[in-house]
Amino acid sequence: QVQLVESGGGLVQPGGSLRLSCAASGSIYRVNRMGWYRQPPGKQRELVARITAGGNSNYADSVEGRFTITRNNAKNTIYLQMDSLKPEDTAVYYCHAEVMSDMWSGDRYWGQGTQVTVSS
Repeated sequence: QVQLVESGGGLVQPGGSLRLSCAASGSIYRVNRMGWYRQPPGKQRELVARITAGGNSNYADSVEGRFTITRNNAKNTIYLQMDSLKPEDTAVYYCHAEVMSDMWSGDRYWGQGTQVTVSS
């Protein structure tokens, strides 16, 4: 089994910054793509940013230029640096990972979610 543990959420004023972390642990042979999704109140979950093991990343248009996703493969950890935060960034942020448990099989996992609230 694989666990994703997120940290770094909280309350911040508009224009402020937060950094989220997500560490994968457990029965891991290789971690492929990892990413962050978010679910604003009353809305569906949406992609924020994701990154491959090789470091290629892509972002939602709404966060491009404000958020930066990075990765430490040795620690199976990803980070999301969120700058110039806006009230519309308020959501529960979820970590997602595509994990191989051996050379032939894998699965997708979600973290428990961390709340980010942008408000004055």
